[in-house]
Amino acid sequence: MDAILLQILNGIDKGSAYALIALGLTLIFGTLGVVNFTHGALFMLGAFVAVTVGKALDISKITIDPTKVDFLGNPAKIRTPYVTEWFGDFGFWLIEWSVLVSVIVAIPIMVLIGIIMERGLIKHFYNRPHADQILVTFGLAIVLQNIIKAVFGANPIPQSAPDLLQGSVDFGVLIGMTENAVIYPLWRLVYFLFSMVLIGGVFAFLRFTTFGMVVRAGMADRETVGLMGINIDRRFTIMFGVAAAVAGLAGVMYTPISPPNYPMGMDFLVLSFVVVVVGGMGSLPGAVLAGFLLGIIESFASMPLIKDAIASIGLPSIDQIIIYLVAVVVLLVRPRGLMGKAGMMED
Repeated sequence: MDAILLQILNGIDKGSAYALIALGLTLIFGTLGVVNFTHGALFMLGAFVAVTVGKALDISKITIDPTKVDFLGNPAKIRTPYVTEWFGDFGFWLIEWSVLVSVIVAIPIMVLIGIIMERGLIKHFYNRPHADQILVTFGLAIVLQNIIKAVFGANPIPQSAPDLLQGSVDFGVLIGMTENAVIYPLWRLVYFLFSMVLIGGVFAFLRFTTFGMVVRAGMADRETVGLMGINIDRRFTIMFGVAAAVAGLAGVMYTPISPPNYPMGMDFLVLSFVVVVVGGMGSLPGAVLAGFLLGIIESFASMPLIKDAIASIGLPSIDQIIIYLVAVVVLLVRPRGLMGKAGMMED
């Protein structure tokens, strides 16, 4: 039971990232009809916002302390971050909780990046074939990836979680399992909870606000909403920014789990598109459901027992292909995906 629970936890950890990126992809496809292959790069940009904030908070003043020496016998250099000098204990808190600071900073930055991207490039491809959209957005993703590589280098840059949220927790005790220990990293649980809050916030925004209701109406019948005198294009542009922010925040919070590096966006992009297709193109609940479902399936497929059993019949690395096998089966049985609209992908 403890092994099963551990794999479920691993699955929802992966599924959280898949669901957040797929949610943003679905928002863009559902509102603008654009297949956005830049979305993985937005996840990567969010992670490097966290890197930038961390480096900015760590900028220090160097002073010489003649009463101390380094290992070479020279007077010791003392580094004092400017934020601690300016703000005292609050400065230490900012450094310690730089991930939380990065979340706050990333929201306006990622919304602005999304709006600029949509107004500067994407809007010119609304009425073009999906193949053109894929080519131009994939090209933009490569450009952004190489810009990050040039600025930050090719090596991963480790980011730490706050001391309070480091270490592990016995999840079995939390749910009343007293016989077997289920030790799991605390930050991964935080990431899952953050994902749930963010996903819930997006759905609540679309369902309970006037802005969201108009967007949903525009997704269903854009022409009619436009005839009512509503500038639906402006609202869709803002939703592109919101989708970019969702991907960026997913990247920010993922930095303590996996050190940011420039190809990380591409690693999630392809899997997230599979998630969107399995969930149903344009279906927000489908994207979230498929994200967690495929994450859990991938986690179970990576168990040594299952991998060894599959390898014994000549199919090694089943965990690397299981998501694609599931996608093939789902699309053969239900071409519109798990929660796609009737007629979608079925022509």
